Amino acid sequence: MPSQSVLEAKQAIVAELAERLKNSVMGVVVNYKGINVEDDTKLRKELRENNVKYTVVKNTLLKRANEQVGLSDMDNVLEGTTALATSDDDYAAAARILANFAKKHDFFEIKAGFMDGEVVELSVIDQLAKLPTRDVLLANVLGAFQAPISAFARVMQAVVDEGGFEECLKKKAAEEAPAEEAAEAPAEAPAEEKTEE
Repeated sequence: MPSQSVLEAKQAIVAELAERLKNSVMGVVVNYKGINVEDDTKLRKELRENNVKYTVVKNTLLKRANEQVGLSDMDNVLEGTTALATSDDDYAAAARILANFAKKHDFFEIKAGFMDGEVVELSVIDQLAKLPTRDVLLANVLGAFQAPISAFARVMQAVVDEGGFEECLKKKAAEEAPAEEAAEAPAEAPAEEKTEE
């Protein structure tokens, strides 16, 4: 039977895991069996740079933490080697990085995942993995906003180059006036044909 200190240490780990699961917007559970030290180091570095916490966990302790936070639906995959990746603010980072790693390493497998406190299908993780990074998304959004702003800036610069708003309006009015006058001018009546008597 384990000593009191060992039990207390395990309880502390379970409590910490439960808190981590509860505070994460997204989590992915993987089987890392067969990963070498070099690949593991690269993977951990990429995850860390994207604010994803990645740790090897004992299945029994993760099951207890899952029970505390309502994620017991993941328990059926908790066997063999297990690592947990969680993010507090990015829904796609863990899924994207781990899915890309799994594509290049046959032994590496995504076993389960959760989002906003609910266990999700692996297909959801696949979809999240296809999302671009936050920086790319922000760049796209800014690009969408920037296009109309750039057009507006060009128009304003043209106004300035033409000598101000009033000058621009006068020029526009002068260009439109001849066209309007031509449209309003009465058409000449056709000459009457003379008939011979």
